[in-house]
Amino acid sequence: MAGSVYGTLFKVSTFGESHGAAVGAVVDGCPAGLMLEREYIQAFLDRRRPGQSRFTTARKEADRVEILSGVFEGKTLGTPIALIIQNEDQRSSDYSELKDIYRPGHADFCFDEKYGFRDYRGGGRSSGRETAGRVAAGAVAMKILSGLGIGINAFARSVGPFTVPQEITDTEEARRNPLGIPDPHIYAEAAKYIEELKEAGDSAGGIIECRIEGLPVGLGETVFDKMDAELSKAIMSIGAVKGFEIGDGFRAAVSKGSENNDPFTMEKGKTVKKSNHSGGTLGGMSDGDTIVFRAAVKPTPSISLPQKTVTSKGEEREIVIKGRHDPLIVPRAIVVVEAMAAITVADMLLRNMSSGYEDVKEHYSRNKGKE
Repeated sequence: MAGSVYGTLFKVSTFGESHGAAVGAVVDGCPAGLMLEREYIQAFLDRRRPGQSRFTTARKEADRVEILSGVFEGKTLGTPIALIIQNEDQRSSDYSELKDIYRPGHADFCFDEKYGFRDYRGGGRSSGRETAGRVAAGAVAMKILSGLGIGINAFARSVGPFTVPQEITDTEEARRNPLGIPDPHIYAEAAKYIEELKEAGDSAGGIIECRIEGLPVGLGETVFDKMDAELSKAIMSIGAVKGFEIGDGFRAAVSKGSENNDPFTMEKGKTVKKSNHSGGTLGGMSDGDTIVFRAAVKPTPSISLPQKTVTSKGEEREIVIKGRHDPLIVPRAIVVVEAMAAITVADMLLRNMSSGYEDVKEHYSRNKGKE
């Protein structure tokens, strides 16, 4: 299978299936000398871990990460960093009845058509469990960024029909509740709604907003490798994401140029924007403002209500999906969105180091002085 590698200089590949022995990631291109401890990576995985609240799957996975290579005495070596997370609570028998049945909203049908067979245990490679490797790799990227004063925080902008007003961006509040909503009152309403859906055997979707602070001007390229294009590819590669917008996004289509443009002004000797309709990018490059993007997450396709489907032999059937599933993917996907954003930004930072000849000269002149 191709397509399991992302990045140019900071490169990440993930491996493993939902009900295989393990999942994980290999990070290639991380600079040497970065302080990196297992506990730092574990903190990110703990946010994605299943079984933490009544709104997530009951599957119990410790998601303990092990660093197999690339780190010595607490520092990165500049060699590939291999990260592995053992699968400990698989119940493959929950999926035995689905061996020849295509689940609506899943990749089952496409896998069969493409490869002629599939791993029916929880979706195999297309399972949301694959994102554990992304989060582990994203933690490495986040460590790079934190040392440069760059912060990435995401939260639930909406859950089902409940939307948080645009002016509310309290990420600390979002971390305090299990739905990741930055407003306690909207959280209470949304929680009741999700409980009702769960009881009915149904599910919900939502929108995750991510904000990237502290980026310098000029990250990203002006044609195919635009910052917003790379972010879009990274976020859209997350299995449950069905939409992406940056800045005003689709609202820009119904606004006037006089409303959508961000006027420039001088502030403490620096050129800044007076508004941020662009979402922190201009011409495919970061413009020094906060990057703001949103990802639309679909309802969990594994629901326990009866659904119409067909078998691999073309027989029409009715299906009721059993097993342990999230009634809402949004809360656990928040850290996945942060991870993919961090991987993208880390890669862009390394690529940007060679954008000017003077930068290259400065780097090699500094190294020459060590001889």
